Amino acid sequence: MNAPTIDRVLCTLPFADEFVDQVKAAVSPAEFVHAAPNDAGAIAKALETVDVAIISGDLDDRYISAPRLKWVHCNHSGLTKSARPEVFSKGIKVTGAAGRSAAALAQHGFYFALALTFDSRALFANQAAHVWRGIPNYGDRLGLAGKTLGIVGLGHTGREMALLGQAFHMKVVAYTRSSQPDQPNVDVLLSAERGDTIDMLIDQADVIMLATQLTDETYHMFSEREFKRMRRSAFIINMARGPVIDEVALVSALEAGEIAGAGLDVFTKEPLPADAPIWDAPNVIITPHMTPALPDRTQRSIDMIVENIGRYRAGLPLLNALTEKDVFTPRA
Repeated sequence: MNAPTIDRVLCTLPFADEFVDQVKAAVSPAEFVHAAPNDAGAIAKALETVDVAIISGDLDDRYISAPRLKWVHCNHSGLTKSARPEVFSKGIKVTGAAGRSAAALAQHGFYFALALTFDSRALFANQAAHVWRGIPNYGDRLGLAGKTLGIVGLGHTGREMALLGQAFHMKVVAYTRSSQPDQPNVDVLLSAERGDTIDMLIDQADVIMLATQLTDETYHMFSEREFKRMRRSAFIINMARGPVIDEVALVSALEAGEIAGAGLDVFTKEPLPADAPIWDAPNVIITPHMTPALPDRTQRSIDMIVENIGRYRAGLPLLNALTEKDVFTPRA
């Protein structure tokens, strides 16, 4: 079978010329169309003829119905909205930018872990009130060293979490969808494909960090049963996607004291409504789906795109490619 060619490319990346020019050079001698992400007219016209699209957001019906489109690269990591059955039925390859911010996302997870461990909310309240000590039983708290970190999802971010877990002298237990070789920085590796369940991780973990994709399989992966199984002293941290956690069940578990706290950067509905019960649940730390970027994030994005252009032309597997296992069916 002949490797695919690239004839005409649409790019909607809102980057400076120095970065866009790298993509243009990589696809040369293909015709290159650069349009603003919000220029619907230019995008619609380009989609009549392009075979490759490199876009800043998720693909939508315009891309699925494009007559010649073979490959779309979405320049962000969470491709849930692009993991649609019709993408696969039409044979469109879809890739993303997973990994470009993995180190920062893992640090964000440990921001939650440390803030919950140290009870930062109570400390800040005392500081504002000029109160020295006075937090009940604070001397009984234990640091992260010697505790068990459970990581759900061992992709780019999960592996960075494991690295930090080892740096904090934690035992690292990881659960993955697919079987894979032993991973550095992981003490116990569990795999659904090998018949393992997540229960062993839940039973052992003092801190559970979610870094998995949102799919039909992971929707409400943590709900009433899982929260009841967790240690009462354990924390759950969601750096994945909101619906991986059943938010109603989480609020109930926190209010009942079934778990000790939660760090949440993602939610079932975003922006998080002002009247959402999770705002006022006990011992929750919330960030607005926003992580400080790495200094070289844009160049990391470009490097992934350029690498995939070479792979596409050579007929090799693409980095961060969606598969049918990634399909997520939106819930009402």
